[in-house]
Amino acid sequence: MDTEVVAHRGASAARAEHTLAAYELALREGADGLECDVRLTRDGHLVCVHDRTIGRTSDGAGAVGALTLAQLRRHDFGSWHGGEPAEVLTFEQLAGLAADHRVRLFAETKHPVRQGGRVERELARALSRYRIDAHVMSFSPLAVRRFKALRPDVPTVLLLDRFWPRRLPTWADVAGPGVHLLRRHPGRGAGAYCWTVDDPADVALCRERGVRFLATDNPARTRGLLAANLSP
Repeated sequence: MDTEVVAHRGASAARAEHTLAAYELALREGADGLECDVRLTRDGHLVCVHDRTIGRTSDGAGAVGALTLAQLRRHDFGSWHGGEPAEVLTFEQLAGLAADHRVRLFAETKHPVRQGGRVERELARALSRYRIDAHVMSFSPLAVRRFKALRPDVPTVLLLDRFWPRRLPTWADVAGPGVHLLRRHPGRGAGAYCWTVDDPADVALCRERGVRFLATDNPARTRGLLAANLSP
């Protein structure tokens, strides 16, 4: 099974993460999938923001969960990375882009959050409106289990940081180790979703281990490295 290139927050090495510009560049660079982080605004909208607060990736301040979508839209989420000004990206916008281009979408729910399980419920509803191949992920076992109960038809990824269990729970379909865990566990990785892989040696390791989905900040370079590893 070929290793698929997943654009981590878009082509985030070159463009501001979680902006349309980052995801559109990733698609031009041939990404097989798009990865995003999902949070819920105070008024119940799903937005693509990694951090609990918006200070690092915008010209604003405050917690995502304490702000409305209208308040978030007053801030620029693109210029901090040297790009054009950009509004906060909603999950609906990204899901529509993935549907239009027929690529996989990997959505990670962030925890802990003040809304608790409402994030998974809203994400389950949102995915029902699109014909896309989606995977839902989280570092929170409770969140993954909760989403699987809501949408057993959608594959789930249990993201792993500190340790890698020999056997996944029944409600997790795919292991999601960080690349540091891949290095630590010889012989493992077949079929996994591995994050965040940018170093050439790590790209080669993922290919060697049979990693299914490789999340990277630089889709074009990573695709080139994978192709080079396949050359005789």
